[in-house]
Formats: sequence, structure tokens, C-alpha cells
Amino acid sequence: PFEVNTRTVDILYQMAQSSEARCSDTALLTEDYKQKTSEYQADAAHLEDVLLQGVGLSGASLSKPTADYLSALVDNAMVLGVKDTSLTSFMPAINNLTGDLLEVEKSNRKLERELRALQKRLGSTLVLRGNLQEDIDKTTKSQAVESAKAEERLLNMDFVTAKAQELSIRQQRSEAQLVSRNMDKSITHQAIVQLSEEVGALQNEIIPLKKKLEPYMDLSPVRSFSSFSDFITSPTKGAITFPVFFL
Repeated sequence: PFEVNTRTVDILYQMAQSSEARCSDTALLTEDYKQKTSEYQADAAHLEDVLLQGVGLSGASLSKPTADYLSALVDNAMVLGVKDTSLTSFMPAINNLTGDLLEVEKSNRKLERELRALQKRLGSTLVLRGNLQEDIDKTTKSQAVESAKAEERLLNMDFVTAKAQELSIRQQRSEAQLVSRNMDKSITHQAIVQLSEEVGALQNEIIPLKKKLEPYMDLSPVRSFSSFSDFITSPTKGAITFPVFFL
């Protein structure tokens, strides 16, 4: 695995170009061999004529198989670049040519493997690039939607702020009208809010007092007398106890 970035893509592209250049060089070398083959064939035809003339023969006097064999022998000698058509000259030249051919084929196979690997990597890179582009497009669309929502929220906030300012101005005007009409200031919004806060504070102060009175809530109510004489004549005199409150 390799990291997909600008540098790796450039390296893969350069390797692909290098491989294509080497393939192009191989193709040029093949064309050069073909051209040399044509030249060798022309030289072979010339040498064949010279050979036939040297031994006092002509192409017409030879049978077709003999002429074909002789032509092939001369062509091979020209291609191999040997000095004569003897077997000792042909064998080393054939071995050298076979070795060169094997090296060229080996190089071609290596180039083909490298090219396939580069094409595979390039394909994977293009797929990753497509996925990244798709993610970028999705992110761009999502950002556009979020931007629209944020703009809508800002507009709503501006509307609410303007409405609050309008209500505040209307409240101030109403209070000013009440003051101008000599109305009681205790009924203004600010006075009502302040009174509500004071009531809440008093309720908070009453809570601990209620907790202190809870133990005495179950006692019998104290009978009230209109006078001390009523207390004396009461059948429960002397049996009444007065609770003592500790606050």
C-alpha cells in the first residue's frame, strides 16, 4: 500500500512515461532491425549474384530448391554478419543472436509487468481520486446547506431582536403614558417585577419558620375566655396548660 498524494501520483505518472518511452525505444529498435533486414536482403541478392558469377553459375541454371537454399544461406550470413558461410562462422553468430533475442524478450516482459503494475496503481489512484472528489462534493453541498440554515437563523435572530426592541419601546411608551396620567407607579411592569421578587424573598424567609412550627401543629387549640372570671368558672380550670413556643 502507498499513500495517495500529489507526489506519489507524479511518481507513478513519471514511471508510466518512462515505461512508454522504453516501449517506444523497443519499437524503434524493432523497426531498425526490419530496415537492416531489408538492407541485408538487398546485399544478399547482390552477393548471390556475385557468388553465382564467381563459380560460373547463373540463377537460371539452378533448380528452385537449390536457389532457395542458396538465397537463405546468403541471407543468414548477411544478417549474422559472418565473414563466410562455414558452420564455424554460423554457430557463434547464431548463439550471439539467440542471446540478444532472449535478452530483448526478457526486457520486454519486464517492461510489460511494470506497465501493468503502473496501470493498476494508476487505476487505483483514479478510483481514490474519484472517491475524494465525491466526498468533497458532498462536503461542499453540506456546507452550503449549513450556511443557508445559519443565514436563516441569523435572520430569525435579527427579527426577534427587532421585535424585542419594538416591545421594549412600546412598554416604555405605555409606562410614560401611565406616569403622565398620574397613575400609580406600583402597577408598572418594573414595580410588579420588583414586588414579585420581594414576595419570593419573604416566602423563602417563611419556610424555616414553618419548619419550627411543625412540632406544634398537632396540639389542641387554646380556648379563649372573655374575662378572667370566665376562666375561674370554667370546668377545666386548673387543667389548662399553656404551650411555650421556642422560636
